[in-house]
Amino acid sequence: MKFFKLLVSVLVLSALLISCAPTNPTAVNTEYVLTTDMRDGKFVYVGVNENINGAVNPALRAKPGEKITVILVNGGHGQHDIVFPELNVKSDTIDQQGETTSVTFTVPDNDIALTYLDTTHAKLGMSGVLLIGEVAMPESADLVKDYLAEMSGAESTGATVDYTLESALADGKMVFVGKGGDIDGKINPDLAANAGDTIKVTLISGEGAAHNVAFDGFNARSEDVVGKGNSVVLEFTADQEGTFAYYCDIPGHRQAGMEGKFIVGSGAATTAGETSNTSYTSSATTENIPVSAGPADAAAVDIVREPTDIPASVGSRGPETLRVDLETVELSGQLADGTTFKYWTFNGKVPGPFIRVRVGDTVEVHLKNLPESIMAHSVDFHAVTGPGGGAVATQTQPGGETMFTFQALNPGLYVYHCATPMVAQHIANGMYGLILVEPEGGLPPVDREFYVMQGELYTAQPFGTTGELTEDTTKLLNENPEYFVFNGASMALASDAHALRANVGETVRIYFGVGGPNFTSSFHVIGEIFDRVYDQASLTASPLTDVQTTLVPPGGATMVEFKLEVPGRYILVDHALSRMQRGLAGFLYAEGDPNLEVFNGEETPGSGH
Repeated sequence: MKFFKLLVSVLVLSALLISCAPTNPTAVNTEYVLTTDMRDGKFVYVGVNENINGAVNPALRAKPGEKITVILVNGGHGQHDIVFPELNVKSDTIDQQGETTSVTFTVPDNDIALTYLDTTHAKLGMSGVLLIGEVAMPESADLVKDYLAEMSGAESTGATVDYTLESALADGKMVFVGKGGDIDGKINPDLAANAGDTIKVTLISGEGAAHNVAFDGFNARSEDVVGKGNSVVLEFTADQEGTFAYYCDIPGHRQAGMEGKFIVGSGAATTAGETSNTSYTSSATTENIPVSAGPADAAAVDIVREPTDIPASVGSRGPETLRVDLETVELSGQLADGTTFKYWTFNGKVPGPFIRVRVGDTVEVHLKNLPESIMAHSVDFHAVTGPGGGAVATQTQPGGETMFTFQALNPGLYVYHCATPMVAQHIANGMYGLILVEPEGGLPPVDREFYVMQGELYTAQPFGTTGELTEDTTKLLNENPEYFVFNGASMALASDAHALRANVGETVRIYFGVGGPNFTSSFHVIGEIFDRVYDQASLTASPLTDVQTTLVPPGGATMVEFKLEVPGRYILVDHALSRMQRGLAGFLYAEGDPNLEVFNGEETPGSGH
């Protein structure tokens, strides 16, 4: 159903074109629509329209001498086309999910069975037959056999080469580790074979997170494997010489280190292998190719952390031992009206919970990764003095739990975040929060406290697209976000449900941090002046006074205070104001009587504020 709307649009457009075309002897008589899919580990065509709807590699039928059109929609899983080799008919290649191509041609005027197939995926199951006239249904495998042999750059050797790889974490990276034989214990080992060999790769999940293995140049990709000790097997033929990349193609994993070389024969590229790629390179050009969104997840939840969700001040108490419980939760959340996104969170909200301790406290951190997660997670507290800020002790697999303790030695307001490779990916998807270490005696009391954090989201679809959006690690690495957000969602703190509220005459304190992972914030409240800014969140230095805008870097924080003198709506922004157009703004409503001595004027229409 993911592409139902797209396919309906294609059919309607085609019908309109046909109805508007002048009648002539060569008009199209029959039209088929196919999409691409993966079923039971094989690539297949799936019928969409009329009597082939839902059929896998459906038999297409035509009358002798008839003119037909075949429309192909890329359902995902890589590059696709459709070829009728006996007729020398080939569509354009389509790379992106939702992209379409088509061919129109006249079939022979005799009864015959012909082949249709995908140039690069036929050997993996992507082929069917075109039946012309009264010909009997043959075995499609027999029809494509000769064509596949011609396509292949090497005859089968009859040999099978077995490799076993296990996923692991090593030196702060995700990696493949060889198991057995010459590759035993090697990280991202070189794999070798001769042209024509059958390659059988067993992938074991060594730590429980979701992984797969894909081989460039052969359009070979395993199914995902999840759960420690579980395994999956990929089998394909090395039909060309060259040096190719193998890698995990789950977003972010290749960039986090899961990549090695596959050397076939001499390793020198043949004509068929000239485009092989042995290293990952981010490319801005892919960002210009539109990617369709799926339907919005009806079960998506509100992931916005309430700005008032803050524990009470520690006051004047002495040091204590405190327990902090964090759960890493992967869930579908509401990014905007009609738009959902798969967030990774601490405790189901963005940002994670506001943690409040005092200097000298001993903090016992328990991190639990829910069993339904597909990723490993961890936590790095910038308030921790110790290796990785705790990340080295909390790499937690799905269904696992870890624990460590630390003493809060330095007062301040500190960021915490997930530190599992690729770290930037985990942060961008929502895994950040703040921990306040109050100085001895606590902070001075104020009337209102608010918790606000800024972040970025890197989606494959452009800003404003409705439906279920997907992450884009190329945009992440190129630092090209589609969304800037306060507390996780587009315009979240500008909504009635989550806006900040206070009264005239009250003193407001905002704990502000930047999860990032990439952009510095020029934090500003339109219509107010910060009475005090605790620059870089230092609580022991004297605060700056009378400040309009303060800079907060990724992984940094600040604490600002001001008194509300005049009623009205005040707008929280990053004064890099183009970011407002990408979802970054919040409202602070001040209720109370007018203060004409401080501000006196009639509201005029058209203000940008």
